[in-house]
Amino acid sequence: MHLESVEIYSDQSNMAVIRHPGRRFPGILVQGDTLHALYSQAELALGNGADAMDELSDLRDRLHEMLDHYKAVLLEHGQMLPYAE
Repeated sequence: MHLESVEIYSDQSNMAVIRHPGRRFPGILVQGDTLHALYSQAELALGNGADAMDELSDLRDRLHEMLDHYKAVLLEHGQMLPYAE
């Protein structure tokens, strides 16, 4: 382990937007429990025939919320997006 300073653009819970030294664009810090929940939801959808669409729709909505927050924070700070829309 080592310590480094990071740029914090937003410290919203479960959607902290930070830029690590050496990276051009900021990213979202996903806590371990949130990462596990997203993975578990995708895993459940894969094995859940009839309810798969509901699970996948919910997963998409959660990821869309994170992406919207990321985009808003970068635009608020005058940063370019790392992807084309």
